[in-house]
Amino acid sequence: MSILKLAIQKKGRLSEKSIELINECAISFPNSTGKLVAKCYDFPMEILFLRDDDIPDYVQDGVADIGIVGENVAVESDKNVDDILKMGFGKCRLSLAVPRSFQYNSIQDLQGKSIATSYPKILKNYLDKHNIQAEIHVISGSVEIAPSIGLADAICDIVSTGSTLLSNGLKEVEQIFHSEAIIIGNKNLSEDKKVILDDFLFRLNAVRKAKKNKYILLNAPNASLDKIIQILPGIKSPTVLPLAENGWSSVHSVITEKDFWQIIQQLKEAGAEGILVMPIEQMID
Repeated sequence: MSILKLAIQKKGRLSEKSIELINECAISFPNSTGKLVAKCYDFPMEILFLRDDDIPDYVQDGVADIGIVGENVAVESDKNVDDILKMGFGKCRLSLAVPRSFQYNSIQDLQGKSIATSYPKILKNYLDKHNIQAEIHVISGSVEIAPSIGLADAICDIVSTGSTLLSNGLKEVEQIFHSEAIIIGNKNLSEDKKVILDDFLFRLNAVRKAKKNKYILLNAPNASLDKIIQILPGIKSPTVLPLAENGWSSVHSVITEKDFWQIIQQLKEAGAEGILVMPIEQMID
């Protein structure tokens, strides 16, 4: 029987979320510290725990069939793999930053300057696009200290909140690439493994869609039903069931979380009472 091999970060910002999402797909596996390979109990898949920078290589070479990795890592590695799915988590940006004392007006101010980065390919593509000639210093860690020790005039690095930049006397001046976790895949998967991958993606999409939606229940006077149904942006139309109390009904619907907070006051003003909002585990069209 074929086994789909999935590579995820051994540790780092994508590791915990990847494991959580896999478990929410009703796929369980032993996850002990130091373990490099784990076979899933209830799904034909093995999990490989790797350094994030190694995942594109393993997927290209077929050691892993698919991998969850940051889009920035996948693009920088420039490996011959398929981009399968954007995951919606692990969002960050690759930005240019300069010392706070640097008088920065536009990207042209970096003409002839030196820039330290761990992402030379993405940076060079951006500079070439803007016709900027700059010296790129490739370093693998602690990029943010490069200006203070005289190694570079500016840096290009991953930014999430910006707090690291501030603590090192830097300011963000250009956002050059936006990234999130993605699934990449080997280009030569067997037909058996494609079937397993389709099943995995089906589960992933059901879980991800459920996270964006909530199940809502409310009680409403029958006289207000038409108005409340018009307010609710359900998948199709709400389910309406009579209550034991004469003249009242229970209304059930599915709405996006962001829509709920926009319409909650409208529902109350229309006469809705006893409003309950519950999470959904999986959602299948």
